[in-house]
Amino acid sequence: MPPHQPAIRSAAQPPGRGPVDALISQTRRLKGDVDAVRRGTPADGSDPRCRWRRALCDLAMYQLDDLGEHLAQLRDGPLPVPTRLGAPSPGSLLSRVGSAEWDLRTDEARWSAELYDILGRDPAAPPLTLDELPCVMHGADRPKLTAMVTDCLVDARPVDGEFRVVRPDGDVRTVHMMGEPVLAADGSTVSMWAVLRDVSELRRRRRAVSETRDSLPPRGIRADTGHGPAVEPREAVPARHGSPRLPHPATPGLDLAAHQLPATTSGLAGGDWCDTLGLPDGETLLGAGDLAGHGAAVTPGVTMLLGALRGLAMAGTRPGRLLELAEELLRASAQPGLTGAVCCRYQPRTRTLVWARAGRAAPLLFRAGTGRALAAPGHAEAEEALQAGDLLLLRTDGLLPPGGTTPAVDRLLALAPCLARAGSAQDCVRVVARELGGTDRDTSGCLLVARVTA
Repeated sequence: MPPHQPAIRSAAQPPGRGPVDALISQTRRLKGDVDAVRRGTPADGSDPRCRWRRALCDLAMYQLDDLGEHLAQLRDGPLPVPTRLGAPSPGSLLSRVGSAEWDLRTDEARWSAELYDILGRDPAAPPLTLDELPCVMHGADRPKLTAMVTDCLVDARPVDGEFRVVRPDGDVRTVHMMGEPVLAADGSTVSMWAVLRDVSELRRRRRAVSETRDSLPPRGIRADTGHGPAVEPREAVPARHGSPRLPHPATPGLDLAAHQLPATTSGLAGGDWCDTLGLPDGETLLGAGDLAGHGAAVTPGVTMLLGALRGLAMAGTRPGRLLELAEELLRASAQPGLTGAVCCRYQPRTRTLVWARAGRAAPLLFRAGTGRALAAPGHAEAEEALQAGDLLLLRTDGLLPPGGTTPAVDRLLALAPCLARAGSAQDCVRVVARELGGTDRDTSGCLLVARVTA
């Protein structure tokens, strides 16, 4: 544990400005791209899909605002707010994050001005001690807070949890609290410090995404029409065996179909996704990938990533650079990292596929009853000339994990004769699903098929 330090710490030496300034510029550009996507979504209150898309864009914009302020603090160092910016503007990240320290030896408490504002307390009043802190919590959350503080002080465990606080005006806020004990040289706990963040607005926006998503008409995994994900995040559309027959999308020169196979051994929802999008220049974005992690914790990362990829692609970003920026965004926003991804742009006029990958799962190309894996090093872009009748297969690693007597890719390539006889992309998806339906998977896997029609 670090030596004893006050909760409100002195300025540290900021990192080099160049790399952080570059990240700030990228964040601003990405925010502009997401805003362009939002403005391009019709404000049709009667269309559930439009409401859902706009709610997703609002959430992404909100998170990018936070990311920009985090990066600004990283660049400038954690100077006290009055010294650097004056009073923080209402609703800014700085006004939503407060800090505190409780000294167990003197029973003194020290709060930052932002924490008073978050809890709605009079700045002239003394800060609450640890014993008094539960009085501002929602009654149902007090036992959880007491247990976490006790574990911190007795067993030196970090505090990390969310609680509802009730302000004097009756307003209920959701606060995320992270903290650690501070130990003396003999190992005894001398104080506890914590950072508390008002996440009420973030939770509200996430609820809006969830509620608008839940209002969408029930459906299985679908092909894309140029306006929505071919397969939505795993929490949005549960993976299941089988796919309904899907309408042919209005995508120039391509017949598209997608499927998602569930985990069979763990029941865990993974961070896998695949997506297609018609672009303004007539090209089509094709992508598939996987974020590390499982369950609800990974869903915000998938949502943010899909929004970022779409915005960057709409702005003309090429596949190799798009993957680089996506990885930088995930690192900067403390979201789970990519375990693998492939990104393609299909040019129908020349039947050219421009693509790049991060990780192992390269696209598979099937032609005239045979198949092969495309190859490109790292994020380097590659081009492939396609022909009418060619079939592209994009997958996530979870679709067919390594193991067994037959390598995963070879097992898929062996399906080439069956795929050649399939009449549509949806029929190809059924061929693969039948072959892999009985395979044990620790996590779910996604499959995207693109068939060149003209």
